[in-house]
Amino acid sequence: MATARKRQVSLVDTKYYHCISRCVRRAFLCGDDTVTGKSYEHRRQWVEDKLLALAKVFCIDVCAYAVMSNHTHIVLYVDDKKAKRLNDKAILIRWHKLFKGTLLTQKYLQDDKLDKAQQFFLNRTIADYRKRLADISWFMRVLNEDIARKANKEDNCTGRFWEGRFKSQALLDEAALAACMAYVDLNPIRAKMAKTPEDSEHTSVQKRMKSAKDAKQSKQLARFAGSPRKHMPKGLPFELKSYLELVELTGRCMREGKRGHIEQHTLPILDRLSIAPENWLKLTTQFTIVFKGAVGRPNKLDNYYTHLEVKRRTSFSQCEKLLG
Repeated sequence: MATARKRQVSLVDTKYYHCISRCVRRAFLCGDDTVTGKSYEHRRQWVEDKLLALAKVFCIDVCAYAVMSNHTHIVLYVDDKKAKRLNDKAILIRWHKLFKGTLLTQKYLQDDKLDKAQQFFLNRTIADYRKRLADISWFMRVLNEDIARKANKEDNCTGRFWEGRFKSQALLDEAALAACMAYVDLNPIRAKMAKTPEDSEHTSVQKRMKSAKDAKQSKQLARFAGSPRKHMPKGLPFELKSYLELVELTGRCMREGKRGHIEQHTLPILDRLSIAPENWLKLTTQFTIVFKGAVGRPNKLDNYYTHLEVKRRTSFSQCEKLLG
């Protein structure tokens, strides 16, 4: 039986989550169908455009993504503090970009006067919308429903396009986050769809590299804030340059078909995260195979499962072995 989503998400322990959606019966989301010869490649752009558009509406940042032939990988950061900071009007404006809302929310935005009873129900509605804007289930629901409708319309059919639920993994520390992001960014290379990260179409690493050429960070993705420090600003706890070098070198080792040898002095991020080079390749090539649940060091896993009141520690031994 599938685990309820509320038993998998604990914002007290982490705001980073890896989400995977797969097409039903491994049907084609994108790419070329070798049986029929039909190309679905244009659908990759559908997913990418909708994903980045939703990041502007929800209080959720996109850290990494890869749009594959029959599934998508997305690493999200839930900015619940931002959702709490937004005033009522800002919440409704964001929600109305996605849905019509209610008669009361429409009247409020038109500055119509509301009586006490109407204001009471409006406040409850706003509270619901505020929670939804920082909810990965709602984020993925809006994303997947939109793509499913477009695909079914194009295929002139009805019925389920995605598997019943998307899979989510909690990323409990920097090591888990770095490994998962690299795993996602290198998906097209593992699938032999691209030879280099910058050639990997419809991925976050390609978008970051394009911006990096102009010495900038992509405004559409979560920013890299550098190494953790006191008064840490919002952003990924790595340096962009180090991360891109790490992804590039890892991809090169994978393309050679060898385990390779990663020199630690050229990759300070591995040294800081205390990940052995031989473990790094396993993490970035077999992440979803090795880990079936939340990912992080043992002490982080203990806290996470305690807060969720879950007794079974899924992937505990693998986390202990690979992440220490």
